[in-house]
Amino acid sequence: MNRQLATGAAPHIPPSVTVAGTMRQVLYALVPGIFAATWYFGPGVLVQILLASVFALAFEWLMLKLRKRDLRLFLTDGSALVTGVLFALCVPPLAPWWISLVAMLFAVVFAKHLYGGLGHNIFNPAMVGYAVVLISFPQEMTQWLLPRPLAPGAPGLLETLGIILGGAAPAGWDAISGATPLDSLKTGIDSGRIVPEIRLAAVFGDFGGLGWEWIANWYALGGLYLLYRRIISWHVPAAVVGSVVLLSLPAWLLDPGSNPAPLQHVFSGALVLGAFFIATDPVSGCASNRGRLWFGAGVGLITLAIRRWGGYPDGVAFAVLLMNMAAPLIDRYTRPRIYGQ
Repeated sequence: MNRQLATGAAPHIPPSVTVAGTMRQVLYALVPGIFAATWYFGPGVLVQILLASVFALAFEWLMLKLRKRDLRLFLTDGSALVTGVLFALCVPPLAPWWISLVAMLFAVVFAKHLYGGLGHNIFNPAMVGYAVVLISFPQEMTQWLLPRPLAPGAPGLLETLGIILGGAAPAGWDAISGATPLDSLKTGIDSGRIVPEIRLAAVFGDFGGLGWEWIANWYALGGLYLLYRRIISWHVPAAVVGSVVLLSLPAWLLDPGSNPAPLQHVFSGALVLGAFFIATDPVSGCASNRGRLWFGAGVGLITLAIRRWGGYPDGVAFAVLLMNMAAPLIDRYTRPRIYGQ
Protein backbone atom coordinates (compact mmCIF):
# COMPACT_ATOMS: atom_id res chain seq x y z
CA MET A 1 0.00 0.00 0.00
CA ASN A 2 1.40 3.36 -1.04
CA ARG A 3 1.46 5.92 1.72
CA GLN A 4 2.83 9.41 1.33
CA LEU A 5 4.87 10.78 4.19
CA ALA A 6 4.04 14.43 4.75
CA THR A 7 7.21 16.48 5.10
CA GLY A 8 7.88 20.13 5.63
CA ALA A 9 10.23 22.33 3.71
CA ALA A 10 13.96 21.63 3.78
CA PRO A 11 16.15 21.46 5.76
CA HIS A 12 14.75 18.42 7.54
CA ILE A 13 17.45 18.15 10.21
CA PRO A 14 16.88 20.69 13.02
CA PRO A 15 19.88 22.82 13.98
CA SER A 16 21.78 21.70 17.06
CA VAL A 17 22.18 25.30 18.27
CA THR A 18 19.19 27.64 18.38
CA VAL A 19 18.73 31.18 19.64
CA ALA A 20 16.16 30.05 22.20
CA GLY A 21 18.42 27.25 23.43
CA THR A 22 21.38 29.60 23.75
CA MET A 23 19.37 32.18 25.68
CA ARG A 24 18.09 29.50 28.05
CA GLN A 25 21.64 28.44 28.81
CA VAL A 26 22.59 32.07 29.54
CA LEU A 27 19.66 32.38 31.95
CA TYR A 28 20.63 29.13 33.67
CA ALA A 29 24.19 30.41 34.05
CA LEU A 30 22.94 33.63 35.68
CA VAL A 31 21.01 31.79 38.42
CA PRO A 32 23.96 31.44 40.88
CA GLY A 33 24.79 35.14 40.58
CA ILE A 34 21.13 36.11 40.96
CA PHE A 35 20.88 33.99 44.10
CA ALA A 36 24.02 35.60 45.56
CA ALA A 37 22.86 39.13 44.70
CA THR A 38 19.47 38.46 46.31
CA TRP A 39 21.16 37.08 49.44
CA TYR A 40 23.33 40.18 49.88
CA PHE A 41 20.98 42.91 48.64
CA GLY A 42 17.50 41.58 49.34
CA PRO A 43 14.37 40.77 47.32
CA GLY A 44 14.62 44.03 45.37
CA VAL A 45 16.97 42.19 42.99
CA LEU A 46 14.19 39.77 42.04
CA VAL A 47 11.63 42.58 41.75
CA GLN A 48 13.91 44.48 39.37
CA ILE A 49 14.38 41.33 37.27
CA LEU A 50 10.62 40.83 37.08
CA LEU A 51 9.95 44.47 36.13
CA ALA A 52 12.66 44.65 33.48
CA SER A 53 11.62 41.31 31.99
CA VAL A 54 7.96 42.32 31.74
CA PHE A 55 8.80 45.67 30.15
CA ALA A 56 11.29 44.05 27.74
CA LEU A 57 8.75 41.46 26.59
CA ALA A 58 6.03 44.12 26.28
CA PHE A 59 8.18 46.34 24.04
CA GLU A 60 9.31 43.27 22.08
CA TRP A 61 5.66 42.33 21.43
CA LEU A 62 4.80 45.88 20.41
CA MET A 63 7.67 46.18 17.94
CA LEU A 64 7.03 42.73 16.47
CA LYS A 65 3.40 43.71 15.89
CA LEU A 66 4.40 47.00 14.26
CA ARG A 67 6.98 45.25 12.07
CA LYS A 68 4.54 42.39 11.30
CA ARG A 69 6.93 39.71 12.44
CA ASP A 70 6.19 36.24 13.78
CA LEU A 71 5.18 36.82 17.41
CA ARG A 72 5.51 33.22 18.52
CA LEU A 73 8.95 32.75 16.99
CA PHE A 74 10.59 35.94 18.25
CA LEU A 75 8.82 36.35 21.59
CA THR A 76 9.91 32.90 22.68
CA ASP A 77 13.54 33.13 21.55
CA GLY A 78 14.57 34.51 24.97
CA SER A 79 16.62 37.45 23.67
CA ALA A 80 14.37 40.13 25.19
CA LEU A 81 14.25 38.23 28.47
CA VAL A 82 18.06 38.05 28.66
CA THR A 83 18.24 41.79 27.95
CA GLY A 84 15.87 42.52 30.82
CA VAL A 85 17.66 40.24 33.29
CA LEU A 86 21.14 41.58 32.48
CA PHE A 87 19.93 45.16 32.87
CA ALA A 88 18.18 44.40 36.17
CA LEU A 89 21.37 42.94 37.64
CA CYS A 90 23.14 46.26 37.06
CA VAL A 91 20.67 48.60 38.81
CA PRO A 92 20.17 49.36 42.52
CA PRO A 93 17.68 46.93 44.12
CA LEU A 94 15.33 49.73 45.18
CA ALA A 95 15.39 51.75 41.95
CA PRO A 96 11.89 53.05 41.06
CA TRP A 97 9.86 51.01 38.57
CA TRP A 98 10.01 53.61 35.81
CA ILE A 99 13.80 53.19 35.58
CA SER A 100 13.23 49.76 34.04
CA LEU A 101 10.48 51.15 31.80
CA VAL A 102 12.73 53.84 30.33
CA ALA A 103 15.71 51.52 30.02
CA MET A 104 13.79 48.77 28.23
CA LEU A 105 12.22 51.32 25.88
CA PHE A 106 15.68 52.34 24.69
CA ALA A 107 17.13 48.82 24.86
CA VAL A 108 14.43 46.97 22.91
CA VAL A 109 12.93 49.67 20.70
CA PHE A 110 15.89 51.90 19.87
CA ALA A 111 18.98 49.69 20.29
CA LYS A 112 17.42 46.51 18.88
CA HIS A 113 14.41 46.91 16.61
CA LEU A 114 15.22 50.25 14.99
CA TYR A 115 18.44 48.61 13.80
CA GLY A 116 16.52 45.71 12.30
CA GLY A 117 15.92 43.37 15.23
CA LEU A 118 17.88 40.46 16.62
CA GLY A 119 21.13 39.91 14.76
CA HIS A 120 21.30 43.43 13.32
CA ASN A 121 21.91 45.59 16.41
CA ILE A 122 25.39 47.09 16.59
CA PHE A 123 25.17 47.96 20.31
CA ASN A 124 24.46 45.69 23.25
CA PRO A 125 20.79 46.49 24.05
CA ALA A 126 21.03 45.98 27.82
CA MET A 127 24.00 48.34 28.07
CA VAL A 128 22.26 50.96 25.93
CA GLY A 129 19.32 50.94 28.34
CA TYR A 130 21.64 51.07 31.35
CA ALA A 131 23.72 53.94 29.94
CA VAL A 132 20.60 55.98 29.16
CA VAL A 133 19.18 55.77 32.68
CA LEU A 134 22.58 56.18 34.35
CA ILE A 135 23.23 59.44 32.50
CA SER A 136 19.63 60.68 32.78
CA PHE A 137 18.86 59.71 36.39
CA PRO A 138 22.16 59.58 38.31
CA GLN A 139 20.55 60.02 41.73
CA GLU A 140 18.20 57.04 41.37
CA MET A 141 20.99 54.92 39.87
CA THR A 142 23.45 55.46 42.73
CA GLN A 143 21.22 54.74 45.74
CA TRP A 144 22.55 51.30 46.58
CA LEU A 145 21.68 49.23 49.63
CA LEU A 146 24.51 48.13 51.88
CA PRO A 147 25.14 44.36 51.76
CA ARG A 148 23.20 42.22 54.22
CA PRO A 149 25.92 41.95 56.92
CA LEU A 150 26.02 45.76 57.19
CA ALA A 151 22.26 46.39 56.93
CA PRO A 152 20.34 43.97 59.17
CA GLY A 153 17.29 46.24 59.01
CA ALA A 154 16.96 46.15 55.23
CA PRO A 155 13.37 46.16 53.90
CA GLY A 156 11.54 42.88 53.29
CA LEU A 157 9.56 41.92 50.21
CA LEU A 158 6.38 43.92 50.94
CA GLU A 159 8.28 47.02 51.96
CA THR A 160 10.54 46.62 48.93
CA LEU A 161 7.52 46.52 46.63
CA GLY A 162 6.16 49.67 48.27
CA ILE A 163 9.45 51.49 47.77
CA ILE A 164 9.93 50.45 44.14
CA LEU A 165 6.32 50.96 43.06
CA GLY A 166 5.44 53.84 45.37
CA GLY A 167 8.71 55.72 45.48
CA ALA A 168 8.78 56.26 49.25
CA ALA A 169 12.19 55.97 50.90
CA PRO A 170 12.32 53.34 53.65
CA ALA A 171 12.53 54.29 57.30
CA GLY A 172 16.14 54.66 58.42
CA TRP A 173 17.35 54.89 54.82
CA ASP A 174 20.71 56.39 55.88
CA ALA A 175 21.42 53.34 58.02
CA ILE A 176 20.91 50.77 55.24
CA SER A 177 22.26 52.63 52.19
CA GLY A 178 25.71 53.78 51.25
CA ALA A 179 28.33 54.13 48.56
CA THR A 180 29.47 51.10 46.60
CA PRO A 181 33.09 49.95 47.06
CA LEU A 182 34.09 51.49 43.72
CA ASP A 183 32.35 54.73 44.68
CA SER A 184 34.18 54.81 48.01
CA LEU A 185 37.52 54.16 46.30
CA LYS A 186 37.05 56.84 43.68
CA THR A 187 35.84 59.46 46.15
CA GLY A 188 38.61 58.64 48.62
CA ILE A 189 41.43 58.73 46.06
CA ASP A 190 40.14 61.98 44.55
CA SER A 191 40.12 63.54 48.03
CA GLY A 192 43.76 62.59 48.63
CA ARG A 193 43.35 59.56 50.88
CA ILE A 194 45.45 56.43 50.37
CA VAL A 195 43.95 53.11 49.29
CA PRO A 196 44.91 51.10 52.43
CA GLU A 197 43.15 53.72 54.56
CA ILE A 198 40.06 53.71 52.32
CA ARG A 199 39.88 49.91 52.48
CA LEU A 200 39.46 50.01 56.25
CA ALA A 201 35.79 50.82 55.67
CA ALA A 202 33.35 48.00 56.44
CA VAL A 203 32.05 47.97 52.85
CA PHE A 204 35.26 46.27 51.65
CA GLY A 205 35.93 42.53 51.75
CA ASP A 206 39.05 40.42 51.34
CA PHE A 207 39.67 41.35 47.70
CA GLY A 208 36.88 43.57 46.45
CA GLY A 209 33.67 44.79 48.03
CA LEU A 210 31.93 42.96 50.85
CA GLY A 211 29.33 40.76 49.18
CA TRP A 212 30.31 42.01 45.73
CA GLU A 213 33.27 39.63 45.58
CA TRP A 214 31.05 36.62 46.31
CA ILE A 215 28.54 37.73 43.71
CA ALA A 216 31.42 38.02 41.21
CA ASN A 217 32.53 34.49 42.12
CA TRP A 218 29.07 33.09 41.34
CA TYR A 219 28.92 35.00 38.06
CA ALA A 220 32.31 33.49 37.21
CA LEU A 221 30.93 30.04 37.99
CA GLY A 222 28.04 30.70 35.58
CA GLY A 223 30.54 31.92 33.00
CA LEU A 224 32.54 28.70 33.32
CA TYR A 225 29.31 26.80 32.72
CA LEU A 226 28.80 28.74 29.47
CA LEU A 227 32.37 27.91 28.46
CA TYR A 228 31.76 24.24 29.22
CA ARG A 229 28.60 24.24 27.11
CA ARG A 230 30.46 26.13 24.36
CA ILE A 231 27.93 28.95 24.40
CA ILE A 232 30.79 31.44 24.59
CA SER A 233 34.50 31.19 23.82
CA TRP A 234 37.24 31.92 26.32
CA HIS A 235 38.76 34.78 24.34
CA VAL A 236 36.63 37.73 25.50
CA PRO A 237 36.44 36.87 29.24
CA ALA A 238 40.17 36.09 29.37
CA ALA A 239 41.02 39.31 27.54
CA VAL A 240 38.77 41.48 29.75
CA VAL A 241 39.99 40.09 33.08
CA GLY A 242 43.56 39.60 31.89
CA SER A 243 43.92 43.14 30.56
CA VAL A 244 42.54 44.60 33.80
CA VAL A 245 45.00 42.57 35.87
CA LEU A 246 48.01 43.21 33.64
CA LEU A 247 47.36 46.94 33.27
CA SER A 248 46.56 47.61 36.93
CA LEU A 249 49.37 45.48 38.36
CA PRO A 250 52.32 47.80 37.49
CA ALA A 251 50.47 50.88 38.81
CA TRP A 252 49.66 49.06 42.05
CA LEU A 253 53.24 47.84 42.51
CA LEU A 254 54.68 51.31 41.86
CA ASP A 255 52.16 53.24 43.98
CA PRO A 256 49.82 51.08 46.11
CA GLY A 257 48.67 54.17 47.97
CA SER A 258 46.99 55.70 44.92
CA ASN A 259 46.10 52.61 42.88
CA PRO A 260 43.83 49.71 43.92
CA ALA A 261 45.15 46.16 43.66
CA PRO A 262 44.23 44.19 40.52
CA LEU A 263 41.91 41.88 42.45
CA GLN A 264 40.10 44.93 43.81
CA HIS A 265 39.21 45.84 40.25
CA VAL A 266 38.20 42.30 39.33
CA PHE A 267 36.01 41.61 42.37
CA SER A 268 34.22 44.96 42.51
CA GLY A 269 31.46 46.31 40.32
CA ALA A 270 30.24 44.60 37.18
CA LEU A 271 33.55 43.46 35.68
CA VAL A 272 33.00 39.68 35.96
CA LEU A 273 29.35 39.97 34.86
CA GLY A 274 30.48 42.08 31.91
CA ALA A 275 33.33 39.76 30.98
CA PHE A 276 31.24 36.58 30.79
CA PHE A 277 27.72 37.74 29.98
CA ILE A 278 27.79 41.17 28.32
CA ALA A 279 31.00 41.59 26.33
CA THR A 280 30.50 38.08 24.89
CA ASP A 281 27.38 39.10 22.96
CA PRO A 282 28.01 37.54 19.52
CA VAL A 283 25.97 40.14 17.63
CA SER A 284 27.58 43.35 18.86
CA GLY A 285 31.05 41.87 19.39
CA CYS A 286 33.75 40.57 17.08
CA ALA A 287 33.57 37.50 14.88
CA SER A 288 37.12 36.12 14.84
CA ASN A 289 38.98 34.77 17.86
CA ARG A 290 41.80 37.27 17.37
CA GLY A 291 39.24 40.05 17.13
CA ARG A 292 37.60 38.89 20.35
CA LEU A 293 40.93 39.17 22.15
CA TRP A 294 41.31 42.77 20.97
CA PHE A 295 37.68 43.49 21.82
CA GLY A 296 38.02 42.14 25.37
CA ALA A 297 41.31 43.93 25.93
CA GLY A 298 39.68 47.18 24.85
CA VAL A 299 36.82 46.66 27.29
CA GLY A 300 39.28 46.12 30.12
CA LEU A 301 41.42 49.14 29.19
CA ILE A 302 38.47 51.54 28.88
CA THR A 303 36.92 50.24 32.11
CA LEU A 304 40.13 50.99 34.01
CA ALA A 305 40.43 54.44 32.41
CA ILE A 306 36.87 55.39 33.38
CA ARG A 307 37.29 54.05 36.90
CA ARG A 308 40.46 56.10 37.37
CA TRP A 309 39.80 59.31 35.48
CA GLY A 310 36.14 59.28 34.44
CA GLY A 311 33.10 60.75 36.10
CA TYR A 312 31.57 57.38 37.02
CA PRO A 313 32.91 54.84 39.52
CA ASP A 314 32.45 51.92 37.11
CA GLY A 315 32.86 51.95 33.36
CA VAL A 316 31.96 48.47 32.10
CA ALA A 317 28.80 49.57 30.29
CA PHE A 318 30.48 52.49 28.53
CA ALA A 319 33.50 50.33 27.69
CA VAL A 320 31.32 47.69 26.05
CA LEU A 321 29.39 50.29 24.03
CA LEU A 322 32.56 52.00 22.84
CA MET A 323 34.05 48.66 21.78
CA ASN A 324 30.76 47.81 20.02
CA MET A 325 31.50 50.84 17.83
CA ALA A 326 35.01 49.55 17.15
CA ALA A 327 33.99 45.93 16.48
CA PRO A 328 33.50 46.30 12.67
CA LEU A 329 36.94 47.90 12.31
CA ILE A 330 38.54 45.19 14.46
CA ASP A 331 36.84 42.52 12.35
CA ARG A 332 38.19 44.16 9.21
CA TYR A 333 41.81 43.82 10.36
CA THR A 334 41.53 40.45 12.11
CA ARG A 335 39.98 38.35 9.37
CA PRO A 336 41.15 34.74 9.53
CA ARG A 337 43.51 33.68 6.74
CA ILE A 338 41.65 31.96 3.92
CA TYR A 339 42.45 28.26 3.77
CA GLY A 340 45.10 27.62 1.12
CA GLN A 341 46.52 31.13 1.11
